[in-house]
Amino acid sequence: MGRDDSTSCAIVRHVHAAVDRGSYPRLPAAGVGPWLERVRVKGSFCLVLHGHLPWVLHHGRWPHGEDWLFEAASETWLPLVGVLDRCHEEGIRAAWSLGLTPVLLEQLSSPRFREGLPRWLAEQAGRAVRDEAEFQRAGELHLAWLARRWAERFERLGAHFNAIGRDLVGRLLEAEAQAQIELLTSNATHGYHPLMLHDACARAQIRTGLATSERHLGHRPRGMWLPECAYRPPKAFCPPVLHHDLRQVEGVGTLVTAEGIRALVVDAHLLSGARPEAILDGGRAVAVPPDQAAWDTLRAWGSALEPHRVVEGGRLLELTVLGRCPQVSEQVWSGEVGYPGDERYLEFHKRHGLRGLQYWRVTGPGVDLGDKEPYHPGDVTAAIHSQAVHFVDVLRGRLGMHADRTGRAGIICAPFDAELFGHWWHEGPEFLLEIARRLHHDPEIQPRTLSEALRHTPADKAVSLPEGSWGAGGDHRVWLNDELRFYWEVAYRAEDRFLDLWHRAPWRDDARVRELLTEAGRQLLLLSASDWPFVISTRGAVDYGLRRIFHHSSMLDDLCNGVEDLVSDPARAPDPVVSEALRRARLLDPVFQDLDLSWWA
Repeated sequence: MGRDDSTSCAIVRHVHAAVDRGSYPRLPAAGVGPWLERVRVKGSFCLVLHGHLPWVLHHGRWPHGEDWLFEAASETWLPLVGVLDRCHEEGIRAAWSLGLTPVLLEQLSSPRFREGLPRWLAEQAGRAVRDEAEFQRAGELHLAWLARRWAERFERLGAHFNAIGRDLVGRLLEAEAQAQIELLTSNATHGYHPLMLHDACARAQIRTGLATSERHLGHRPRGMWLPECAYRPPKAFCPPVLHHDLRQVEGVGTLVTAEGIRALVVDAHLLSGARPEAILDGGRAVAVPPDQAAWDTLRAWGSALEPHRVVEGGRLLELTVLGRCPQVSEQVWSGEVGYPGDERYLEFHKRHGLRGLQYWRVTGPGVDLGDKEPYHPGDVTAAIHSQAVHFVDVLRGRLGMHADRTGRAGIICAPFDAELFGHWWHEGPEFLLEIARRLHHDPEIQPRTLSEALRHTPADKAVSLPEGSWGAGGDHRVWLNDELRFYWEVAYRAEDRFLDLWHRAPWRDDARVRELLTEAGRQLLLLSASDWPFVISTRGAVDYGLRRIFHHSSMLDDLCNGVEDLVSDPARAPDPVVSEALRRARLLDPVFQDLDLSWWA
């Protein structure tokens, strides 16, 4: 079954080295009885919530800017903390894997956020009180009652925020200590790996992210949310703009593994399109031919319910990936069959006034906003219950099918943007609570965090992954298209200029150069956020995306000009434009304060 070539030999050598170090688990072969807990448990369920917002503090308020952060905190993060509190009180274990991007951690820990959220909640409560009076005058008594309900909700949220010391991150750390959740890390600013020009910039994203997570969490996560689930294997990369020379780039797996990451989530099509490389059995790696998956069906190659180790460049990495299970995930996010589209739920898009609150329900598919009917909170309990029952049935069915087909206990991984629960889907947190309750009493499905699931069901096979993302089309089209070519020209020029100075300027010896170049590096990280091309491509906030791209690129250029001045003439007086850029950078972007230029090495 094995093939005797340099690739397989490299895999085998690497695995035996890992066994000698004691870092590689011993695994059963495919189809062996102990692999499946046949008595009751059919498999594991991993809910992975991805918490992320770009750096918005000091960069606008409404409609785009700090209000995004305050809305996410009030509609998603505080309600999710409330669900975790309920689980703890009821003796239920949620077992979520919760990714908090480093840039989100920085914002949730900022004094500006801690002081700003209570003011924002008070403003919202005041808006609800004014709506109540307006509806009373118009004789809309049900809407007036809903407005009073909103006011009370904002008051409760403010009291809750104060009760946890205005420390959302600290409360989530308590939940992790209670074994309710596992916290994951990510790139510093959610940089989009596959389209980065230089490996050095990708490494800086990872290293800055890990250092920031460790500073806030007190430990270094070994699980990572890959931004946009976007993966690139090692390859000869031809930049899509500006440069047209082939250059060899590292695979994303190699980059993250080098920094201690051991687990990622990818989209299902990356696994179904993966190439079999080796069977991992009893501490040995046995290379396999590319057609192994065609006949070795009991091992379930490429299944989203199976963990897979990653091979890059003929080398077996200490990295395992889980795939998003689309048949399960679509129950929540699908526009056709997803639960949030239930007619009884709160309508997200219709608001009362320019910056108003929501008082109407979905009503039905395709119903015009003008025809939406008033929201009735009492109707949603039955909807949440029935949909939670259905969701768990779907989990049981998928795990049962996998067990029947392979004789193995699978892992269902369901990754979602955290803001889906509460922000986009008002009733989402209550749905998650009901799921946790039902799974607590279910003998066949075990909720587990990412690391727990992989310890319990370690990978017994290794694959080479194709390139792709979880975006539309499974490729890069959301972040790279004709409309966005300009963005990558700006980003690539910024990468080139910064790295040129990183190599030429005496930043290790001259504190003035180091200060300017560090601020330029901070602007490069902020410019590299995948959010800016995303909000332009999806038409969510085109003006804001453009504004942020040109702000950070302009700031980077001014700071780099200051470095150039010092390189050419160390005695030259500071340029006032450079001094002002430095002042504004410190004022607007006080993020990643421990940023280290050596992270670009």
